[in-house]
Amino acid sequence: MAQIEVEKILALVPDLLKVPSKKIWVTHDKDADVLYINFKKPSHTDNSELTDDDVIIRYEKEKIVGITVLNASKRKAR
Repeated sequence: MAQIEVEKILALVPDLLKVPSKKIWVTHDKDADVLYINFKKPSHTDNSELTDDDVIIRYEKEKIVGITVLNASKRKAR
């Protein structure tokens, strides 16, 4: 079981290395089914936008500092 989880995480590595931020924090609120991805801590968001596919992009001084994925568990792999 643990080996399968490690393999799933390792499959993410190539895409994670493409993210311009050197640090990434990820938190899943299971009750709310929201995945929080932060590129800066602490972040002081001054603007945000909700996309058509239920993703909130959070900005600080026009730079993306986080992404909030709503209904995270219902999303399918692409």
